[in-house]
Formats: sequence, C-alpha cells, structure tokens
Amino acid sequence: MKLIAAAMSALAAGAISISPVAAQDASGTWLRDNGSSKVKIGKCGEALCGRIVWVRDSTHSDSTGERVFYDMKPSGPGEWHGSAFNPEDGRTYSGKMVLSGNRLTTSGCVLGGLICKSVKWSRSD
Repeated sequence: MKLIAAAMSALAAGAISISPVAAQDASGTWLRDNGSSKVKIGKCGEALCGRIVWVRDSTHSDSTGERVFYDMKPSGPGEWHGSAFNPEDGRTYSGKMVLSGNRLTTSGCVLGGLICKSVKWSRSD
C-alpha cells in the first residue's frame, strides 16, 4: 500500500511521466499480415511516414525504399489520417492508420471513402 501511495505521489508531482502519445506510438517496423513486406514508420516533420524496408518476393525488390504512407497526422487516440500509396497499382489514396496494441490497421479509400481496402500489420522490431 505504501508503494502505491509513493507512486501516486511521484506521479502527481511529475516525477513519473506517462505520455499518451508514447502509449500510442506507431513508429517502428511493421510486418504485413500476409508476410509479404515490412514497412518502417517514423516521424517526418509533424506527421508520420512509412517506407517499404523489406519484401519477400525478390521480383518486387525495386519497391524497397518506396514511401507508401505519408503526411499521416494524428486524428484521435491511436489514429492518423493522410495519404497511402499502393505500389501494386501506382495510385495514391486517402489513408488512415489505426493502432491497437501491437497491431496496426492501414486503409486506403477512394470516392470519398465509399471504396476502401485495409491491411493489418504486426510490430516487427
């Protein structure tokens, strides 16, 4: 009980800092649910961006280094909105990322959100 009281006092005094942003940090390397690629997400200015860092199929290795998520800005707890590039069709879509623990769901939409495709990722770093 004394330990809990001491921790609460330290937290109230600011000695311990728990940041909601840190708890909802999508930065890192993510493995696509089908195992076909990895994307590294990190800060780019005030937003998050993601680049392909690995592909399983060597015939698609030319996409390594390509930016697929950009200008992803916070839009709520564990959520970001921006743009998503699909190297498979060469098109850019309105993009969204949603973080839940060690799972990330990305989606790209066209026609004002009428048609969307999502991909699930797991933390790989």
